Amino acid sequence: MATKKFKTEVTDLLQLIIHSLYSNREIFLRELISNASDAIDKLKYLSLVDGSLKGFSFEPRIDISFTEDGKRTLTIKDNGIGMNEEDLNSNLGTIASSGTRKFLSSLTDEQKKDSNLIGQFGVGFYSAFMVSDKIEVISRKAGEDKAFRWTSDGKSSYEIEEAERSEQGTTIILHLTEDGYTFANRYEIDSLVKKYSDHIAYPIYLEYDKVNYNYEKKDDKGEPEKTSEHVVEQINTCSALWRRPKSEIKDEEYKEFYKNNYYDTEDPLFYIHTKAEGATEYTTLFFIPQKAPFDMNYADYRPGVKLYVKRVYITDDDKTLLPTYLRFVRGIIDSEDLPLNVSREILQENRVMASIRNSSVKKLLSEFKKISENNPELYDKFIKEYNRPLKEGLYSDYANRDALLELVRYHSSSRDGYVSLKSYKEHMPADQKSIYYLTGGKEETLKASPLLEAYKKKGYEVLIMDDDIDEIVISSVYEYEKLPLKAINKAAAMDDLKEEGDEKEKEEKKDLVEKIKKALADKVKDVRISSRLVDTPAVVVNDDNDPSAQMQRIMKQMGGPEMGDVKPILEVNASSPLIRKIEQSSDEEYVKTLSSIVLSSAMLQEGIMPSDPVAYTKAISELLSK
Repeated sequence: MATKKFKTEVTDLLQLIIHSLYSNREIFLRELISNASDAIDKLKYLSLVDGSLKGFSFEPRIDISFTEDGKRTLTIKDNGIGMNEEDLNSNLGTIASSGTRKFLSSLTDEQKKDSNLIGQFGVGFYSAFMVSDKIEVISRKAGEDKAFRWTSDGKSSYEIEEAERSEQGTTIILHLTEDGYTFANRYEIDSLVKKYSDHIAYPIYLEYDKVNYNYEKKDDKGEPEKTSEHVVEQINTCSALWRRPKSEIKDEEYKEFYKNNYYDTEDPLFYIHTKAEGATEYTTLFFIPQKAPFDMNYADYRPGVKLYVKRVYITDDDKTLLPTYLRFVRGIIDSEDLPLNVSREILQENRVMASIRNSSVKKLLSEFKKISENNPELYDKFIKEYNRPLKEGLYSDYANRDALLELVRYHSSSRDGYVSLKSYKEHMPADQKSIYYLTGGKEETLKASPLLEAYKKKGYEVLIMDDDIDEIVISSVYEYEKLPLKAINKAAAMDDLKEEGDEKEKEEKKDLVEKIKKALADKVKDVRISSRLVDTPAVVVNDDNDPSAQMQRIMKQMGGPEMGDVKPILEVNASSPLIRKIEQSSDEEYVKTLSSIVLSSAMLQEGIMPSDPVAYTKAISELLSK
């Protein structure tokens, strides 16, 4: 017998489950049945495609039994793929996903009370310790002769030793705590299976001793005569919900199916059930969670779509079933045309799968659009969770860009809430020829930018793009319905604001521009008289071909190439008292100090730290002392 310590993450997770999630104990049975179903899925699949197990014959089933006398136990048994010693160590002794470890370490005390976390971790087996003070797992891997017993009290360690088991599969024996005795009950088990696991595709049998009373015969005490009967009965309907006609499925059934299969305590935000017939036949059932999956923004996110072929489970960890930007979608794809022995490599190149994937994406985006038009309140909830990944699609899915442009939302300089590009266009004044936007920081900072002044004065709305990926994404989108998209922190956007007399003013202020250029030397790319400022002395903008400061930061964080010293263009408001002081002064040092302060202040307004903060504060001190 070998005794081994749990990995630190498992110990932490056990403490979280046992102490924080105790109020929702009943879900442990759902988790163990789900694991048993997955084990059968895997053996069924391998019996079709794996060389060593091909042709392996077995009758899939899950059995539940319990004891009612003394120290009560509850047993869940399956005849699925099973585990050997190595599998028991890796599956029950450690947490494989780095995303799980990251998430576990970032939880707040309030978040730890959310029972939804168990399923998100993908380690539902440990939930059994909420009702047990000892668990035994006896397992034999298909195709192998040896069986092993894993035993633990859920505290810090576990033991593994050889055992006996006549067939492949896994038996889990829960030694129940007194609080857990309620689950060693025929009616409780039957109720929980119907509530959580009725959809499982394999028969679940409950084994128990049934007491029959004969009221016509009395015993010595005058009580009705009792006889005992050992009963084994199937307690689930064993039907795949997604294969049933939509007209026969109630809304509550969809919701329960989602919660039971995707480890969520909340109903889905909405669901989309499609049966396609014709050249390619398939069924899809997709769910959108109320809240974004915890690992949605991790590189090693867990995909949420399972692939079946003719109701035979194939895989649940293939990230190519849907594009990456739809990684928040949960659900099932069941194909009638794919071969059962399809491999992951073949999946990525298979024409049938490509057709299903493309059609599924179009269907999802189409349904999103319908909801945005018919149920704005629901779409608002959706966009608060999934706006960011949809924006990623603008960059990565050119074929569906037009559809995605209708779905993404942005904040606005003149309205609260989210604004669509369609709504923006409908609100445009007749003389406006472009769609204007501003990127580069938080919403509050951007809305306070002096760059907005002239656009507000003209009645032009500006889209506030405050997501950190907006800078990258929007650079690949040049127009919407033939309207060009222009960044107002780029020099070219100023051309749209030109008014009669601007050229004359620029000509008159040539000496001022040259004076500031000389004072700032190589700190700026150019100095220009601004047409877009009303009250602010100056702003910094970028040349149309230069990356913004935000883009430079993003590229640096992503390990991209160095962009060199990208200098801003300084636009000055010739009517500002501060700029007039520069214009009127003949003191070169004073002009140099004041110009430097104007530039640094303009940079700070846009959330850009001056290259030399010490020099900036020194310049202010010098100015104040004069």
